[in-house]
Amino acid sequence: MVLPSRNLIDAPESDLAVLPLVQIIELKWLLAGEGIHLHVERLQKDAAYARRALDEAAASASPTLRAVAMRLRTRLLGA
Repeated sequence: MVLPSRNLIDAPESDLAVLPLVQIIELKWLLAGEGIHLHVERLQKDAAYARRALDEAAASASPTLRAVAMRLRTRLLGA
């Protein structure tokens, strides 16, 4: 039995299709431009990893990277 989830990290596999994959890939390439590697699948499944990656992105000097991180934080972590 799958319990209701408050965020997509803990969502059942069938709900993972709603992840904003385009935004995740955008985040990956923006972070790569700053020398930071992002593992897409881990970002989707590991809440602690997602928080760390999004925290790094939020600390960037790039306003575009910060905006993408903020949108993804809301979608992935609900906060």
